[in-house]
Amino acid sequence: MFYHLFTYLQEQGYDFPGIGLFDYISFRSAIAIVTSLLISMVFGKRLIRLLHRKQVGELVRDLGLEGQKEKEGTPTMGGLIILGAIIIPTLLFAKIDNIYTITMLLATVWLGLIGFLDDYIKVFRKNKKGLAGKFKIVGQIGVGIIVGSLLYFHSDVTIKERIQPSQFDTEIASVHSGTPISGESTVRYGEEVKSRSTTIPFIKNNEFNYEWLLPKSLKDYTWIVFILMTIIIVTAVSNGANMTDGLDGLATGTSAIIGITLAIFAYVSGNAIFADYLNIMYIPNSGELVIFISSFIGACVGFLWYNSYPAKVFMGDTGSLAIGGIIATFAIAIRKELIIPIFCGIFLIENLSVMIQVAYFKYTKKRSPTGEGKRVFRMAPLHHHYQKKGMHEAKIVARFWIIGVLLAILSIVTLKLR
Repeated sequence: MFYHLFTYLQEQGYDFPGIGLFDYISFRSAIAIVTSLLISMVFGKRLIRLLHRKQVGELVRDLGLEGQKEKEGTPTMGGLIILGAIIIPTLLFAKIDNIYTITMLLATVWLGLIGFLDDYIKVFRKNKKGLAGKFKIVGQIGVGIIVGSLLYFHSDVTIKERIQPSQFDTEIASVHSGTPISGESTVRYGEEVKSRSTTIPFIKNNEFNYEWLLPKSLKDYTWIVFILMTIIIVTAVSNGANMTDGLDGLATGTSAIIGITLAIFAYVSGNAIFADYLNIMYIPNSGELVIFISSFIGACVGFLWYNSYPAKVFMGDTGSLAIGGIIATFAIAIRKELIIPIFCGIFLIENLSVMIQVAYFKYTKKRSPTGEGKRVFRMAPLHHHYQKKGMHEAKIVARFWIIGVLLAILSIVTLKLR
């Protein structure tokens, strides 16, 4: 909103101090993260009081975990704080007509509504199961189809391919500059092209194209593969974030770390100079996503002020489903979805621990003569396993954060590992 306002004023000839700052993504990102922090911390406190008055408390199932009973009645649906702190700064400081911004806002609101319905049923209808699983899946598939379609078919979703200059161009450049230039040191970008190339770590050139999954005769149906992949990724990551949201500050802190990683990816991918220097894919117009992800980081850190141990509010599914969907959609938009298993490693481990636990229990139950199943972990998801072993909640969260930081560093390093 402010970007469009100041751009209009500049076009009309107004030139007051500071108006040009809004041309810079770095400035708008900085002011977005500060605004997001203020919204989540200042208005978050008021929302927590409102939730207390409305008796919107967490219904805790008795799992035999230490400190569990103390959490009974803690306000939930705090994800509304996160959503507000993401959406408002984005609308204020990002280019609203940018397709990437529109896609992210759409995914945020859509998955936030699914999570809100789930929390509403749990809290106000007193149904601990919440929204039926099949409806959650339908909602996640719906957002996957829309996001996948926008990112595949929209004309503004393009990349620019690197072009090595000819020897003639190199010699001309050398004459004009007076400095010898090697043919490999000067790189230009060609026209914007439609491509579904994405980033894949540890492979030469770090690029993978979804077309390679189909025979030549079926290249026209690559969009089906891409949309299916989008659905799977959005569903998996949103459920992974939901699984991780089991200890005070665990999902929030982990998501903030992932957000910082994605901000770095988005900035270098949307900047021709850095993309050239790092020899990575240049994605025009994607730089606006830095404003969105800055708001996301600010929202998570601000919410952590109240969600850290001992938590004064829980995000509920309103926050966890939206957070996971945001991370998945963002990664797909900047073509880093194949690195998700690394920087979202915490979500992946939590998801896998549940899948392994359930599969092994059913397998051993069928094989057992007494009909009793066995477990791999003391309890799943994985963070509850460590609780059962007697580790304090705050220590588990801190160690998961440390692992998250290591995974984030590894993810960034993959940009240069070929």
